[in-house]
Amino acid sequence: MASEKTDELYRLLLSKGYPKEFCAEIAYKNMNTDYTATRMLGYLYRVTDPRIEDLVDEMLAILSDRDAIIQKKEMERAQSVLNDIYENGL
Repeated sequence: MASEKTDELYRLLLSKGYPKEFCAEIAYKNMNTDYTATRMLGYLYRVTDPRIEDLVDEMLAILSDRDAIIQKKEMERAQSVLNDIYENGL
């Protein structure tokens, strides 16, 4: 089930005149978390009628940022485990 933010993103994209299939692809397949949908909504409220290419470029940038955050958190967890092993042994 889609979040409120994802539904809001879908409706906003439709209201800006983008094709229905494109809106569904962006909102429900790629920007389907509150974090990514909120970031894309912010972009759409700041930029007036972006081209499809610009919208896709922003989507890719948001997804790249999200992946970098996830990777950073995973590395922090791994480092925490290593620090615990160093301090307390196996």
